[in-house]
Amino acid sequence: MSYEFFPIGTASTPYPEKFSIPRQPGLVTSDQSYIELQGDANREEILRGLENFSHIWVVFVFHHAMRDNWKPMVRPPRLGGNEKVGVFASRSPFRPNPIGLSVLKLKGISSHQGRWRIHIEGADLLNGTPILDIKPYLPYADSLSNAQGGFATAAPERLPVIFSATAEPQLQKAAGDFIQLRQLIIDVLGQQPQPAYHSDKQKRQYGISLYTLNIRWQYSQMEQGFDTAAPGAFEPCIEVTEITQID
Repeated sequence: MSYEFFPIGTASTPYPEKFSIPRQPGLVTSDQSYIELQGDANREEILRGLENFSHIWVVFVFHHAMRDNWKPMVRPPRLGGNEKVGVFASRSPFRPNPIGLSVLKLKGISSHQGRWRIHIEGADLLNGTPILDIKPYLPYADSLSNAQGGFATAAPERLPVIFSATAEPQLQKAAGDFIQLRQLIIDVLGQQPQPAYHSDKQKRQYGISLYTLNIRWQYSQMEQGFDTAAPGAFEPCIEVTEITQID
């Protein structure tokens, strides 16, 4: 048997490519994202009562991960990108059916030029992602205090992010066009979005895209403050080296 579904909307997010997308929902909260309804779903009455919920479940399509062939085992980033697990034990987009599920904070509902928008926070969605369904998050049923996280027991480690002498004025120039741009860059890069299998990451230059910007960055060291327990010591960080407009 086969089933055919049609998107009820499209996600608008700061993430034009997969490398900049947070690996889980809710890890980045400085995004300015929304779902714009379309077709028969673009109507006010379909949203009535949704504003009373703080969070929503979003069912979507990994539309850039659709392949004729899929593999039953994958290499999750949380395991260093080298150890394999079954695809059903992972959140890989390369699945028998490329369907995703995220719980996101509901920030509000608005209408723009005849289109209804659901404003969300914490999106882990590629810009333009087709949305299949939206359901309210129910704390009494959906939050399980005794749940076990397998190999992903805690949020990933975050590193501090600094801006080079070149990148800082570029950031200030671009910040007028994008809300919370500095914080968004800090949130996204702090998660270390480079491929997990890179063993020589300290020697590499990396780049990602946010909105219409190219963000270049590298691993570096920053001096700890003199009010810390180890004044003059250094700690690892991520340094943004350049911010330019995408051609």
